[in-house]
Amino acid sequence: MTDFDSKSDPQTPHDAERELANMIDTAFRAALSQLTAGLSPAALMQHYVDWALHMASSPGKQAELGHMAVENWTDFSRFLSRCVLSRKDEPCVEPDARDRRFRHEGWARQPFAAYQQAFLLTQKWWDEATTGVHGMSRANERVVNFAARQILDAMAPSNFVATNPEILKKTIESGGANLVEGARKFQEDFQRALLQEKEPLSEDYRVGESVAVTPGKVVYRNHLIELIQYEPVTDKVQPEPVLIVPAWIMKYYILDLSPENSMVKYLTEQGFTVFMISWRNPDAEDAGYGMADYRRLGPMAALDEVTQRTGASRVHAVGYCLGGTLLSIAAAAMARDGDTRLASMTLLAAQMDFTEAGELTLFINESEVSFLEDMMWRKGYLDAAQMAGAFQLLRSNDLIWSRLQHEYLMGETPRSSDLMAWNADSTRMPYRMHSEYLRQLFLENAFATGKFEVEGHPVTPRDIQMPIFAVGTETDHVAPWKSAYKTGALTRSEVTFALTNGGHNAGVVSEPGHHHRHFRLGRILRNNHFIPAEEWAEQAETHDGSWWLAWVDWLKGQQRGEPVAPPKMGKAICDAPGTYVLMR
Repeated sequence: MTDFDSKSDPQTPHDAERELANMIDTAFRAALSQLTAGLSPAALMQHYVDWALHMASSPGKQAELGHMAVENWTDFSRFLSRCVLSRKDEPCVEPDARDRRFRHEGWARQPFAAYQQAFLLTQKWWDEATTGVHGMSRANERVVNFAARQILDAMAPSNFVATNPEILKKTIESGGANLVEGARKFQEDFQRALLQEKEPLSEDYRVGESVAVTPGKVVYRNHLIELIQYEPVTDKVQPEPVLIVPAWIMKYYILDLSPENSMVKYLTEQGFTVFMISWRNPDAEDAGYGMADYRRLGPMAALDEVTQRTGASRVHAVGYCLGGTLLSIAAAAMARDGDTRLASMTLLAAQMDFTEAGELTLFINESEVSFLEDMMWRKGYLDAAQMAGAFQLLRSNDLIWSRLQHEYLMGETPRSSDLMAWNADSTRMPYRMHSEYLRQLFLENAFATGKFEVEGHPVTPRDIQMPIFAVGTETDHVAPWKSAYKTGALTRSEVTFALTNGGHNAGVVSEPGHHHRHFRLGRILRNNHFIPAEEWAEQAETHDGSWWLAWVDWLKGQQRGEPVAPPKMGKAICDAPGTYVLMR
């Protein structure tokens, strides 16, 4: 065998050249990612070329769009004519009910009504132009349509002083002071972005002082987690403890915000012994930690400690977002191996199947994942700001352009809240973990299809048979409720499903007494037959108030035995909230 075709010698000239070439390519793409905010130019170009080529070979579609453009111009001309003649100027097109950009009364007056109508008609035309193109793949169509919306949203008349009546009025009344204050705020944010500095945390909501204040102790620590045991507040507690597994891409105290909306505090008041995982905020030295490490050092290590400290043989586990996915994988592996310590599982806005993971999947393909891997190669982790950018694009009107209007053009200081303060307290993600979960869960959907391996053997949701309480939220852009609903079809469990109003975070943090809250509740299976999501939503009983009450009743119904004296706290490392949650 010659040196050329030897596969065992990594130092052959050919292999050395290939390794050097790969390093150059990786370094180049890592540098390029800083200019593209982590989006792969190649991936975007693939989507655009697919649309452009199929549009070029669709003369019928082109004719339809041409006719639509003429109709839109005719309608707009009539609208302007009615305005000139002082007749009732009924709009050509109404804004979407969820579009808050044009709610100010000034948009009903001219010339602002004309700006609005021109924009909405253009938006309607481009929506038609980027959908229904014969031969174009559905995935590429969704990306091109999404990209067109982002470009149009950036050009909306609501984003400019001269064409936004609300901002123009504020500018005149303040003599331009709003623009001066907005410019100062923009300069601060721009400088912070250039220096890659994190935004300072809110002084009103400090961890351990006003949020994350439920009394407890850190009773266990390893390299990835601190385990918090919360102090009991009732004379008797349920015999089986609760273990909460939050997502590793968030600080745990989303479930222990202010005392009035803390899920942890509420559970302790209902007589539960509660344990919480607090994930370490990884840095470059943690680049090699992957899914297996997070499962082993996360829920499995915590479960060992919980059972040892309480003496309970069964634990009720709660998983939030990706924490729920990781918990489901751990539960499937435990069921496969005959480990019966999990008595029930609650999944909060969590997914097992990622085929319908919402618009977040627009960013996930082989080209984009490879690009992200190259971007992470330089630091060993994905920075929180880069993750936040993708989530902000999903709700750009609310999270990007609304901020531009209110902070930079109107000079307003946003009202602070515990949820907003938590959202700014962002985390990082290790290179290997991020790569594995994107490839195995998003790209390959390995867990749902029975191809995800734990300790060398595959696991599947079909292994899970314990009772499940699953929660979806109506306006979730991260884990759409119909995706969370699939839990009933994927497992062999009896699944109770709650669909609550609100988004990915606000729908979960839905404490009793919160105004304007409601939820639908019901079983996913009926007579051993799976009910489609839309049919379930139509038939499920609607309740006013917080879903927490129904969940606690369900959780108590899963307990074996009568209430007992609270377990002793025992030896502790430090007081809650611990040290990992303070890492930035």
